[in-house]
Amino acid sequence: MFLEIIRPLIKIFTPFNVFIYLTFRSAFAALMTLLLCFIFGGRIIELLRKLRIGQSIREDGPQSHLHKSGTPTMGGIFIILSVVISMLFWGDLRNMEIWITMGAFLVFGIIGFIDDYLKVTRHNSAGLPAWAKLVCQFTAAITVVLIIYFSGGENTTALYIPFFKNPVVDMGWLWIPFAVLLVVGESNAVNFSDGLDGLLAGLLILVFITLAIITYITGRTDYSEYLGIPYVRGSGELTVFCLAAAGACVGFLWFNAHPAEVFMGDVGSLSLGGVIAVISLITKKEILILVIGGVFVLEIATVIIQVFFYKLRRKRVFKMAPLHHHYELSGWPETKTVIRFWILGGLFAIIALSTLKIQ
Repeated sequence: MFLEIIRPLIKIFTPFNVFIYLTFRSAFAALMTLLLCFIFGGRIIELLRKLRIGQSIREDGPQSHLHKSGTPTMGGIFIILSVVISMLFWGDLRNMEIWITMGAFLVFGIIGFIDDYLKVTRHNSAGLPAWAKLVCQFTAAITVVLIIYFSGGENTTALYIPFFKNPVVDMGWLWIPFAVLLVVGESNAVNFSDGLDGLLAGLLILVFITLAIITYITGRTDYSEYLGIPYVRGSGELTVFCLAAAGACVGFLWFNAHPAEVFMGDVGSLSLGGVIAVISLITKKEILILVIGGVFVLEIATVIIQVFFYKLRRKRVFKMAPLHHHYELSGWPETKTVIRFWILGGLFAIIALSTLKIQ
């Protein structure tokens, strides 16, 4: 929106040309979301308190978490609002990839909002039934994936793997179910990782900064050719979204750091998880995203393993799943668990970026 206003003025005052630069807009998109969260975050938290929108804690969860019951939740709302406002201001709204990403972001946010709303009104941690939640997620994922499939280029269905310059296989129509499973899986993996004060927000900051670097490189013919990675026309504009999301997560972390004043809720975790997967599909980093979000993969893997072995042998592999609860029950203080998982997330991000050069 801002770009459409500023473009005609460049002919009159050439220094306005700086607003066209992708790096400039990305930096200020991050700054705007950060400031919006700082300025309005406290007011939104106070409003959530007045509306009695408090978190319901699982009774079978760690006993140390019971005192958190009643803490305002659905804080992901001000992440979504700040990103949307920032993108309307700094994003190039003529870019198709921006609209696909924003659409997925909002749709998964709506699913999370419904889930959170049911938890709050029913005063328990159940929310949407598992089957209903999955139906909504699969419906949203199928819609987004089909849009990418029919609007994408010739490499849309090609599968790239780290360390290989060329695609290993063209999946054809099989790419559609693969991509749908990736979006739903990543959304839930991020959701499972939201269990400790500041844990998810810190991990998402690392993931979105990494994705910002990747989208910027992928959207430039010179950099992508030099590194031997697929060039995707228009994907560079997603750098603005990634840094806007990173800035929003930093702003949210200000209030979510231990002891948390607000929780993200499913409205935040599902939307951010879903959009991460969508960005990976657009930039042809479907496999690399599993490395970038390695902590999320570990979290959901422990849940799957725990459920499988318990149903098979009535035994638990972990003291509690997801993984962060296992270490918490093993004696790690909450803050130490969070910081160590952040470190692990940083290592995964470094490993992922290093693969771009090793082709």
